[in-house]
Order: sequence, then C-alpha cells, then structure tokens
Amino acid sequence: MGMPTAAIVGRPNVGKSPLFNRLVGKKLALVDDRPGVTRDRREGDVAFGGLHFRVIDTAGLEESDAATLMGRMRMQTEAAILAADVVLFVIDARAGVLPADQPFAELVRRAGCPVILIANKAEGGTGLAGAYEAFTLGLGDPIPFSAEHGEGLGELHEALKGVLPKPDPEDDEDEEAPGGRSLKVAIVGRPNAGKSTLINRMLGEDRLLVGPEAGITRDSISLDWEWRGRKIKLHDTAGMRRRARIDDKLEKLAVSDGLRAVRFAEVVVVLLDATIPFEKQDLTIIDLVESEGRAVVIGLNKWDLVADQPGLLKELREDCTRLLPQVRGVAVVPLSGLAGEGLDKLMQAVVQASEVWDKRISTSRINDWLSEATSRNPPPAVSGRRIKIRYATQVKSRPPHFALFGNQLNALPKSYTRYLVNGLREAFELPGTPIRLSLRTSQNPFDKG
Repeated sequence: MGMPTAAIVGRPNVGKSPLFNRLVGKKLALVDDRPGVTRDRREGDVAFGGLHFRVIDTAGLEESDAATLMGRMRMQTEAAILAADVVLFVIDARAGVLPADQPFAELVRRAGCPVILIANKAEGGTGLAGAYEAFTLGLGDPIPFSAEHGEGLGELHEALKGVLPKPDPEDDEDEEAPGGRSLKVAIVGRPNAGKSTLINRMLGEDRLLVGPEAGITRDSISLDWEWRGRKIKLHDTAGMRRRARIDDKLEKLAVSDGLRAVRFAEVVVVLLDATIPFEKQDLTIIDLVESEGRAVVIGLNKWDLVADQPGLLKELREDCTRLLPQVRGVAVVPLSGLAGEGLDKLMQAVVQASEVWDKRISTSRINDWLSEATSRNPPPAVSGRRIKIRYATQVKSRPPHFALFGNQLNALPKSYTRYLVNGLREAFELPGTPIRLSLRTSQNPFDKG
C-alpha cells in the first residue's frame, strides 16, 4: 500500500481521460467527445519525473438518483475521492466555471484531502479567463493546462511534488505496519445474522445496540479497531432484506446505506446464520458484493449451535463451491460472535483476502500462462476462422482485472471465458476474489481500447 493515489475528478467532458492518458502514457482510457463515456473507474501507475503514484480516472460526476447509471458513476467517484491522497479537480477553461462544477467542488472540499485545480483545454493561452474564473471555486490556484498538448505539465509536477505523501518503502513490504493505512472491512448479512453481536465481541465492548428483533441496526456505523497491530475500519451495516419486504422508507434508506458500505469497503464479510445457511437472500448478497468487485469472506455465525454435526463444515464448503462459482475458493470461516470463537481465523482470512484482491501479476507471467492455456484448450473457430488471443495483461488490481487482446474476441463463448478465469484463479492463486476480464479486439495491445 506504499504507493500514493491521485483521483481525477470533474463534471463530464472536461478532459479527465486525456489527462489520465497523458499521465499513464498509454491509451488505456476510452476517449470520446460524448460526455460520460468513462463509466467505470480506471487505474494506472504513473512514473512522472521521479514521482511514483497510482492515478484513478473517475466517471463524470453527476448529481442524480443513485439507482441510475449516473448515480452509480457518482458513487464510484466518491469512493475514489475517499481512497485518494490528492484530488486532481478538472474544469474546462474554455467553458469557464459552470454551475454544475460547484456541487462537486463542495464534495471535494468536504473530503478534506489536498486538491490540485486543473483548468484544462487552455492550450496556447486560450481560455485563460476561464482558468482565472476557477479561483471562485475556493480550491486554490488553478493550473492552466492542456492534456491534449501536454502544456502545464511542469506546473502540475511541482504541485504534485508538494502534496503527494512520500511512499514508505517499508509499508510496501509490511502490510501490518502499525502506522499503516486502515483496512476497510464491512460486515453484511441478512437481518439477525448476528452482525452487531460479532462486532461488539471484536471491539470487546457493547458499542452497538443488539437485540433479538431483526433489523435493529438502522444505519451503517464505521468504527476504528486494531487487530494484531493492523488498523481496521469496521462497517456494521443494517441487515439487507429482500426488497419486496421493505415497505417503510427508513428501511429502504438503511439498505442503500448497506450497499454504500459495501462500495467503500475493501473486504466484505458476509455473515450467514450457520443454522440456516445459503438462503436465496444470502446468495443475492454475495452476488452483489462480487458485482461491486470487493474481496469476500464468508463467516458462518452461530456455529456453536451446530458444531456437534460431524462433516457439516465440509458439506457447507462444497455447497459454497457449487452455489458460488464466481468466488470460487472463498474462505468459509465457522465462528460464534456470542461465544467469541473463530474471530482470529476470520481476521486472518480477511487480511489474506485483501492481499489476493490487491495482487498484481507481471505481464510476462500472464502471457506464459496464456500460451499454455490456449494450446491446451484452443479457442473455438467462428465461421471457419479461429479466434486468436494474442496478448494479455493485468490492467488493474482491487479486484484483479485482466485485458485480453486478439481477433474476434467478441465471439468468444461464455464457457471459454469461464475456462480462462478459472485458469487465472488457479495459476496465480486468486481464491475467492472477483476477477474481471475485458476482451479487446485489436492488433495492438495499446490501440485505443
């Protein structure tokens, strides 16, 4: 975790992706004139005049309903701001400061981390009036900049040098350095799975209200904790129940708060009731955590009530493999929040899951694996022409995300992509973590894609 992070934020179409491409030096981001083309957060490692940091390109910040795509994009951006050491706030110098810039400037200000204001599209001195207008945002001196032509890079370098934290080389080696970053852990599950009891036991004090009636925790609570010298930020979330059964408004808010905690967490512990495990709703929750791309650990709570049943744990682990192929190899930990048993094993699994989730694999190792996997089981032919996978690389971690380049990849059957994902999981020891695969039909791995 030693590498600092910069998040590029701003309303749509101010030129965030060209800035990202300029910093990363490869065309990893899709660049288009239509606003809001970047739907997902993209990450890249930057070596810039002796500075080394990770840059996150966020989707256009939009004020909109969280259920919509724009709302989800905004969530991504908020998460990126939370994770960042510095925010690169981009405005369009030619358009000047628009009312739409204000709420997002407010969001960045509230986050309280250093901000570098970039007045983009100010090539050759055009748009300088708009750049000076940016003073009104109250985010400090704007840097007149052109991502397209590379103007203003010197000033940006100086500004970054002043605010980026110095990476601690020991931090990279020692994940458990006492002064290190907190690992963000959310505890989720059906109502009454025993989440609050478990957290109280972890903290060793009754910090949360507990009671037998389901749904007593109304909101998501964040608590700081330490386990074996490792800083942990714990989120207890309101029980997630089936939407059809949510009639009162407060409960609806509580569920969306639970989803938000999942988005801001790095590892999500899904707590199941060992007496009635793998209910349909449990599977839906795990599915949601996987689709949000978070590391997963399954906790079988109330194990003391079923511990006398021989072979049950083995049976439940087999159920897990069968029911949840998308997180194959996920840790399943028996525990009792009430009796305080199994907590140490649970936390070991959490730390391990975060390391797998954060894993980076070198391109040469991935391509050695790819040539072996494709020669052992070649991709099928489409209309007489064989699909060729030429090259693979890991584009980001958290969760591990791989890109494949070749021809006709859009015709690759689901069964084959499943074969590749399972192969990656096995070859590079990535148990239980979501794995993302992007298929890019292109001759050249760095062609825009």
